[in-house]
Formats: sequence, C-alpha cells, structure tokens
Amino acid sequence: MPLPAAFECGLSDVTNKEKLPNWRWEALRATLWFVPTVLIFVGALIFVVTFSIDAAAYTHQIQLPSWLRNGDSQAGRDVLIAIAAAIITVIGVVFSITILALTLASQQFGPRMMRNFVRDVGNQITLGVFVATFVYSVLALGSITIYPHTGFDPHLSVVVAEAMTLVDVAVLVYFISHIAASIQLPEVIAGIARDLESAIDTEFRAIGHVDDAKASAKIYTSAAPPPAELLAMIEERGGVVLAAKSGYLQFVGYAQLVEIARLVDAVIRLEYRPGHFIVAGRPIAKVFPRGAAQQVEKALAKAHVTGPHRTLMQDPVFAIDQLVEIAIRALSPAVNDTFTALTCLDWISSGLSRLSGRELSEHVILDDHGRVRLIGADWSFSQMVGRAYDKIRQAASGMPAVIIRILDSLTAVVDASTSEAQRNTLMRQGEMVLRSANKSVVEANDLEDIRAHYLRLRTRISELNQPPSDCS
Repeated sequence: MPLPAAFECGLSDVTNKEKLPNWRWEALRATLWFVPTVLIFVGALIFVVTFSIDAAAYTHQIQLPSWLRNGDSQAGRDVLIAIAAAIITVIGVVFSITILALTLASQQFGPRMMRNFVRDVGNQITLGVFVATFVYSVLALGSITIYPHTGFDPHLSVVVAEAMTLVDVAVLVYFISHIAASIQLPEVIAGIARDLESAIDTEFRAIGHVDDAKASAKIYTSAAPPPAELLAMIEERGGVVLAAKSGYLQFVGYAQLVEIARLVDAVIRLEYRPGHFIVAGRPIAKVFPRGAAQQVEKALAKAHVTGPHRTLMQDPVFAIDQLVEIAIRALSPAVNDTFTALTCLDWISSGLSRLSGRELSEHVILDDHGRVRLIGADWSFSQMVGRAYDKIRQAASGMPAVIIRILDSLTAVVDASTSEAQRNTLMRQGEMVLRSANKSVVEANDLEDIRAHYLRLRTRISELNQPPSDCS
C-alpha cells in the first residue's frame, strides 16, 4: 500500500531497528550461570596447558625452572585439597550472606534489587572466578594419580593454582567492596537512572538526528503519524490476531514483522508495547487485509518474546517505574524517608530532560519501498510525565518538602523541553501538584513556599512559550 504524498513528506531521518540489543543476550545477562560457565571452560583450558607442560617435564622433554620444582606429590596433593576446600567454603558462605543482605535491602528498595544483583557483571565474574579456581584445583588434584607408582607431581599446575588463589583473594576484596557500595540507596538509585538514560538512547532517536545508514537500511521509522484512512481501514476491515501465551511483553522483533508484512503485502497494527502484560487469547494486533491475519499470527508468536517480568529492553518506562517505586516506598508511613524520595525526583528530572529531546511519536515502520508495514503502540511524552509524577504526587500529599521538589523537578524538565506541547504537559502536572497542596498542606507558610515554586514554574513556561520577538 503506497504512502500518501503528505506522509512521504513527513518521513524524517531513519533508524535501523535491527541495531537494537538482542533479547537473547539480555536474557543471558540476567543469569548467574553464563559467565561462570565461560570461566569454568577457561579454567579447564588453563589446566590442559599446565598439565601438558608438567607431563612434558616429567618425561624429560622440557625442563622447568628450579623454583617450580619444590616438594613432592603428597605436598602438591595437600595444597590442592586445601585450595579446593577453602574456595568452595568461601563461595557458600559469602554468597549466602550476600543474598541475605540483599533480601533485607529489597524490603526497602523493592523486589527488583535481587534481579539487579543477578544482572551485575561484577558479581557474575566474581562467582565465575571462584568456581573456575575450584574446578582447576580438582582437575589438578586428579592429575596426580595419572602416574600413581612414579610419584608424578604437577609442579606448574600447583603453582598456577596458588596464583589463582591469590587472584581469588583480590576478587573477594573487590566483591565485598562492590556489594557494600551497591546496596547503598544513592548508588541503587543512580544505577537505575543510568539504565534509564541508556534505554532512552537505545530506543528513541534524537530530534533532528540523521542516520548515516539511511541509504542501506531496509527498515525505517517515521516521525509522522500514520494516515487516518489507513487506520480506519485497519479498524473496520482488519483481521484480529490473538496472543499465544500470557506474560509481560519483553521484546518485539520489528524486523521479522516488517518482513512478513512485506511478503504477504499487509499492514500490522500492534495493540501492545514492550512492558505491557499480555493475556493469552486476547487481541494483540490487527492486520489489513484480513486474509493475512493467520500468517501474521504465526510470525507474531516468534517475533514477540514474553516472560514473567519486565526488562529494560525496548521499555525505558520500566526504569522510571523502578524510581517511582522506591520513592513511594520511602514516602510510606512505615519508612518515612523523605530524602530518598527527593533523590528519586532529582534523577527522574534528569531522565525526563534527556527524553525531551527524543522522538516519541507514533511508531510507524516502512519497508524499503516506502510503504507502511507496521504501526506500533509507543509512549507519548504526556504518558511518560504522568508515569513519573502521578504516584509520587499522590503519596506526597501533605508533605511540603516533597511537593516543592516535584515543582523544582518539573521546572528542570521545562528548561530542557523542546516544544510547547511538552511544556503544556508539564504545566498540567504542576497545576495538579498545586491543587493537591492547597487541600493537604495546613501550614500557611509552607503553602506560601509551594505557591512561590509553582509561580516560578508557570513563569518559566510562559517565557519559553512566547514567540520570538520581531527585532526588525
């Protein structure tokens, strides 16, 4: 279906959706077995090398330095047994205590604290280094019995095991320091904010950005809305596609969907975005023409990845929700930690300021012939702002310090805004904050301070919304 001329004129720079991170790699990042498994293979490979050298020295093919030829096979066996026993004990004790500490921290920071611990590369490497040393020591211990009647002693293997033990000690010190820092509240919040900025940079292109790969890319996104007549045809005469299974939508394979839509000459409109919960048997997309719905349904089953939880991939709002969750937990009467809520608001304003310069329009993807193939359900700036401030505003009722910080946060985002529509959205949020303060704040002086901050927000928005003066 060719694009109307007006829509073709609205086509701006393009972004290749295939550049998005691979969901399989993200799934591996969220496990504690992948990196340790890789390091176990590395440890086994090191053992193969050291044992080969020891065997060659034993058969007098090569000669090891004199400082390596110390002790006998029994001494080497004792050293390897001590290393293996100590390492496996340290792994059990340290990680058990760490998980206990994280469980306690999760009560304040939310249940995702444990998932962040699992995703942390430093933690994965720490576990991997310890397990690799244990496996190496066991393999070296078993090699002593290769020549049981001749007193074979793997001198180099024992020395390498001792060196790996020293590395383990250094890694243990790092791990303790890293965990002690990572469960501190400011570091947790700052880490989520960094994830938010990274997700924004990955998912949304900057306004006015020109992609150098435009000429060679096969899948393009447009900042212009889809034609109204196309939406009407999809709504009235489109076929419905049902979800295959329930779960949170974690990843959408845009490239696969555009390809299948091109092959069947169809247009797909998605009803959900990554982060939404999908119920099996419920509509998740519409396809025009109706006859292509069955083929698209099979493609969607492969292109949509669902799971038991949300991820940051293609879902930057998840990071905002994490910051909001920490803030409203801090504002609950059971915790009553105002400073934590203020910290979250500071980082939320930073993330929204970055988001202000990004394209958040309707997600329209074209094929290489300029034809609409996929219409996604994307976030709008107003939805993002509401998601960031609504729950905190409601939880901050009667708390002047938090109300004032919300207004200051809105003012900071206003300074980074790029359109009048964005500023009007922020002004609407400021008006709701003021109305809530008028009802919940009793102290007259506190209310006066709140109104002063609101006035500053309104004044700043008015200044930015004024058209440039004619200097002529």
